[in-house]
Amino acid sequence: VQLQASGGGLVQAGGSLRLSCAASGRTFSVSRMGWFRQTPGKEREFVAAILWSGGRTAYGDSVKGRFTISGDRAKNTVNLQMNSLKSEDTGVYYCAADPNRVPSRFDYWGRGTQVTVSS
Repeated sequence: VQLQASGGGLVQAGGSLRLSCAASGRTFSVSRMGWFRQTPGKEREFVAAILWSGGRTAYGDSVKGRFTISGDRAKNTVNLQMNSLKSEDTGVYYCAADPNRVPSRFDYWGRGTQVTVSS
């Protein structure tokens, strides 16, 4: 599975950005897709995920109420709408896919897209 993320950029605090991720390859096996982010000196942080079966979503505590994940399984795309952005949201955002193996985990990763929020 190959993942290509796009939509990052520079935005002022309080603004919005929308990230997109397109999956290709053996996408039929993917059970969920997610977004993670990483800032220099910090561990990778879970942002959001969507389960293809049923559409259930999950969010990291720091983004609940501000970010929304959505996706189109038929098109193998997932989006992350980010509102009310804060400077601490700055980081490289990675799209990830879970190929529904045991144990369940995100095994496929995109190259990341930079999000910078200026205060």
